[in-house]
Parts: sequence; C-alpha cells; structure tokens
Amino acid sequence: MPDSHFPNGMIVDPGGGADRILVVTAHPDDVDFGVAGSVAAWTSGGAEVAYCICTDGEAGGSDLSMSRADMAVIRRQEQTQAAKVVGVSDLTFLGFPDGRLAADLDLRRAISREVRRFRPDRVVTQSPERNWARIYASHPDHLAAGEAATCAVYPDARNPFAFPELLEEGFEPHSVPELWIMATDKADRAVDTTEFFERKLEALRSHRSQVGEGEHLEELLRSWMSGTALAAGLPEGRLAEAFHVVSTA
Repeated sequence: MPDSHFPNGMIVDPGGGADRILVVTAHPDDVDFGVAGSVAAWTSGGAEVAYCICTDGEAGGSDLSMSRADMAVIRRQEQTQAAKVVGVSDLTFLGFPDGRLAADLDLRRAISREVRRFRPDRVVTQSPERNWARIYASHPDHLAAGEAATCAVYPDARNPFAFPELLEEGFEPHSVPELWIMATDKADRAVDTTEFFERKLEALRSHRSQVGEGEHLEELLRSWMSGTALAAGLPEGRLAEAFHVVSTA
C-alpha cells in the first residue's frame, strides 16, 4: 500500500521468529493483495503458513449471470491455486456470508478454533480500524475479520473458559505471542519482498474472476511496494510489505 501515511523508522524484519503463521482475512484474494510476498518469504525460509478465509467471496465479481453459489466455488479454487504459488496448502474457508461479515461471537469462535487447531506463533490479519486515507482498505468485512481475529488472539483462543465447547471438541487453549496487522497507517515493521514479487504477482493473477488478466497489477503493486520499501529505509528498487506488530506475550 502507499507509504505516505507510514511513520518514519519502520523496522525491516530480518525473517525468522515464527515457525507457524496463521493469516486471517475476510475474502479470497485479500491475503494476496496484503501479504503474499511476505508469505512467500516466510515459507521459503521454512515457516509453515495456513490461511483462514472468513467468507467464500461470493459477492465478488461483476458477472450478473453467474449464480453466487458458482462464484463461491470459483473463488475457493482461485484462492487454493494462489496459495500453492506461495507455498501454502493448509486453507480453511469458514463460509460466512460475503458482505455481511460481523465480528460477533460466531466468527470469534470459528477463528479461535483455527488458532487452537493450527497453534501459530504469529497471526496476521486485516486492520480492525477504519483508514480514512485509504477507504478501500476498510471494507466492512475487512474490519470485522480484523476485529474478530484480534479477539481470537486475545483473549478467546488462550482462555480455557471462553467457548468451552471448543474444549469439548478437543481444541486446547493456545496463546499467540504476536499479532501482525496489515493495511494499516500505523505500520512499524516491513518485510523485504523484492525477491518474491513475481510469486505475489502470480498469486494475485490466480484470482481471474476478480482481476481478469491482471494487466494492471504489476504497475500497481510496484508503486505500492516501492513506496513502502522507501518508507522503511530500503534502497531504491526494493519492494516491501508493511505491518503493525503487536506483542501479546
């Protein structure tokens, strides 16, 4: 995303520090716009990454002749293919209604279940705070996914008395040490994704129902990611993705 609202002095993450990373987003393709370059870097470094997608994205696209059920199937397939490009094979689609996502107890429970199942060292999710400088990053579903994922990290997934039915299902509590927020104007951490740009681009182009042939994507992404890299103090020509990192230990 554009760097003009990022604070100075972002830390460039050297990699490592997390062996298991769970990415929680509202829709298929959100993960690829926001974090696919970093995911490729993390999996290439040996980390295991899983995706939790809250909806099937059935409200996406512009083809009025296509049923929403068919669109949901297509978008699951596209996201599965995109995930393979960056080294991810563990995907969970929660199936909540696209365009009507709410950070209610049902969503918090579902995400907490995934946190307890996968037991990550890091959760990456969308910002629960509206960004008035970049309204497109603040889709209501994004805000809801970010809020529910944050609640799942603290306190839900670590509290044995929250959602006791999860214990009955065999999902023991798990404490996630850190939460990484994407698409935020409070970014304080950057991941150098220059070497993984082509994989991010390929992952995004997998979402053909949303981006068509994706001819515009390379220029758009280079503009976003080069600005982020410069804001992080990286040399001209480098590309980066940015996050706000919250310690929950």
